[in-house]
Amino acid sequence: MGKHSESVDTQVLRRIESQGPGWVFTPHDFTDLGSRTAVATALKRHKAAGTIRQLGRGLYDVPRVHRVLGTLWPDIETISQALARKDGLRLQPTGVYAANLLGLSEQVPAKVVILTDGATRTVQAGRTQITLKRTTPRNMAAAGRLSGLLIQALRSLGAGNVTAGHIAQLRQRLPAAQRAEVLKDIHATPVWMHAHLREVARQ
Repeated sequence: MGKHSESVDTQVLRRIESQGPGWVFTPHDFTDLGSRTAVATALKRHKAAGTIRQLGRGLYDVPRVHRVLGTLWPDIETISQALARKDGLRLQPTGVYAANLLGLSEQVPAKVVILTDGATRTVQAGRTQITLKRTTPRNMAAAGRLSGLLIQALRSLGAGNVTAGHIAQLRQRLPAAQRAEVLKDIHATPVWMHAHLREVARQ
């Protein structure tokens, strides 16, 4: 093993340790430290040592260990963030997962669909299957903002199923300043959502 490889190996390990348990990453997170081959070699070595775990092709994490539950799988958001960093993607959670993020559902789905402006792909992490699904620019118009999450969460509930309790829960959970921003994207929502979004944003 040459001096350069040792240097890359050490730097990769230092970055992994600085992020700590729960960090999900790809080789892309180390491109500034050395060549693709050197980084791949370092990751292979740290995987063999048990420092990191491979979740899927080109996807790793630093395992978290619970004193009762044992080794845990990373959460969906952390995996999504790693994929977004790698490919420069914008992501938009949908369905029950979007509702769960906003506290409107306690269900954590085993299969999650996240809209993206990148290529469609599926990643398996433990029992959770995450599908990044390419969609239209219109569906990504509010991606990365609270309004985008609200739109998808309300869509998962469906027209006619959004209750006063749902609205009250959103108003209590979300800071007033963030709620006010929702109206900037109301043009990108179905007409049936307008009244609900205005009520959520009401000061």
